[in-house]
Amino acid sequence: MEFGTPQFWFAGLEIIIINILLSGDNAVVIALACRNLPPTQRRWGIFWGAIGAILLRIVLTFFAVSLLKLSWLKIIGGVLLVWIGIKLIAEEDGEGGSEVKASDRLFAAVRTVIIADVVMSIDNVLGVAAAAKGSLLLLVFGLVVSVPLVIGGAQLIMRLIERFPILIVAGGGLLGYVAGELIVEDSAIVDWVHAHAAWLSWAAPTGGVVLVVGVSKWLQSRQRRHATS
Repeated sequence: MEFGTPQFWFAGLEIIIINILLSGDNAVVIALACRNLPPTQRRWGIFWGAIGAILLRIVLTFFAVSLLKLSWLKIIGGVLLVWIGIKLIAEEDGEGGSEVKASDRLFAAVRTVIIADVVMSIDNVLGVAAAAKGSLLLLVFGLVVSVPLVIGGAQLIMRLIERFPILIVAGGGLLGYVAGELIVEDSAIVDWVHAHAAWLSWAAPTGGVVLVVGVSKWLQSRQRRHATS
């Protein structure tokens, strides 16, 4: 597929649309992970988090079909996503205080963004790979164009979080929901779930929300008790 042909631009538009539709949860993660950075570091956290996530998504796309067939991969990813959701909600403002260097906190935020995005992109990359039709140029083009969309979405969500802190809990709950979906779709158990426990298709995502929010709130209350003792 040659650059500049109608087929190229149509496929590129497909990839951009796919990324717009699938990048909402990624923008939430970026906003949550960067919300406690010093103001001067937030833009860099959002920028490098989005860039790192997009680059890794390109790499993942080449192995998408093989990755989706690996047993237990989605279960492991789901558990990791639950942990990230709990961590992002339980984090207090200015976690670590002044003894944590801004550069260290920036690195931690970017790392969290990239790990969460990789986990959440296990399924997403398959759609992008199909739209790219084997063209590396088209794949890179579509994903690079998507970067400002993800960055803009993260900045908007961060501003909303500052005005409505309850969105922190909602964002963490979203990660729990995605984690539950991932776990029941793992190739090791998906056939058994469909045959014997179809109710897990809705119960696992709901349980993921409850688990993330419940554990994070318990951790917050424990932190407060330690702070006052």
